[in-house]
Amino acid sequence: MKTFRSAHRRLFRPHLLASLAALAVLGAGVSAAHAQNYPITPKQRATAQATAQAGIPVSDLAAGAPDEYTVKRGDTLWAISRMYLKSPWRWPELWGMNMADIKNPHLIYPGQVLYLDKTDGRARLSTRAGSGTGGTIKLSPRTRYESLAGMALPTLKPSLIEPFLTEPVVVDENTLANAPRIVAGNDNHVLLARGDRAYAIGNSESPLIETSGPIKQFRIFRNATPLVDPASGEVLGYEAQYLGRAQLQRSQTVESQMQDGKLVTSVVPATIDLIAAKEEVRAGDRLLPEPPRQLVSYTPHAPAGPMDGGRIISVYGNAVQFAAQNQVVAINKGLRDGIESGNVLAILKNGEVITDKTNGTKETLKLPNERIGLLMVFRPFEKVSYALVLEISDVPKAGDLLVNP
Repeated sequence: MKTFRSAHRRLFRPHLLASLAALAVLGAGVSAAHAQNYPITPKQRATAQATAQAGIPVSDLAAGAPDEYTVKRGDTLWAISRMYLKSPWRWPELWGMNMADIKNPHLIYPGQVLYLDKTDGRARLSTRAGSGTGGTIKLSPRTRYESLAGMALPTLKPSLIEPFLTEPVVVDENTLANAPRIVAGNDNHVLLARGDRAYAIGNSESPLIETSGPIKQFRIFRNATPLVDPASGEVLGYEAQYLGRAQLQRSQTVESQMQDGKLVTSVVPATIDLIAAKEEVRAGDRLLPEPPRQLVSYTPHAPAGPMDGGRIISVYGNAVQFAAQNQVVAINKGLRDGIESGNVLAILKNGEVITDKTNGTKETLKLPNERIGLLMVFRPFEKVSYALVLEISDVPKAGDLLVNP
């Protein structure tokens, strides 16, 4: 036990700056405990160095931004930034910089005290009091006897988006149709759940065959629902319904036998076991290979170019059109449009078309579009992306407009 504690003993230095905390890492199935092992990219470092040195105009601070704030468990970087900024995604410009002190700029911990410096009309945030005064500061290191490994703040609450990093998938029209399919359950079970055994067949292009190495795992999907651009009518992809996961136990084989004096060849299905099930699985459901886990760095920022024609397509996993805060939506912009993880977009309520009768005539008018919230892209595909609704003042719905924040 003593050795374990010694290995996790860290010095907590009050002068560590929050700095590039905006680059906090969330991973698909990977907790924040691994964040400190994830490197910062040269582009991220250069951007932060260029912007954070100058800070931001004091006029860009949120009303009531505190001069001092102690980071608490349960905080997120987005929530802290919203407390300080009118535009929370701009926090790399607010955080102070000291690259010599920050061995890993992804980290900011509960217990750190944030100090807001407003010198010469510019605002900067650091964990060193009076960092903009140029005075001498006496530092008194304190020792923490608990591990900091799992304490680093995430950009957003991981529970909001972690399931969506692996569950939903956008495919083309033929991907699911050509994927291996479940043909039967063991003991004539029609509806299958976690722990059940089933049988599946792949085609000549994707047979279910065991190979050397780890056991093959698959995700199970159903119902490729078309995602249609509300403006153009273009089918941008097909959203497959995630059901669960399975692993291959035995390969499908080919068996030959004599029937009525003729040699008949038939396929013997592969054997799979269901290792996770979000919903009941049945014959006809399709298998796609389990993708490798990925670490994703979320640095909220505006898109590089103008976001013309952006719209919400649908609310994920719901038959309704309306979205609430912290819900996931599909949007009609993807990699081909320059969208990337971390892009923040403003949601505009599409103004209604009304008939004006106030002037003694009937004139058709369109009311102005109204800004009602923000969302952040966390999983882009080629033509569509999934985004998290971060904050709203009205109820977003499918068809609402998206613009640069």
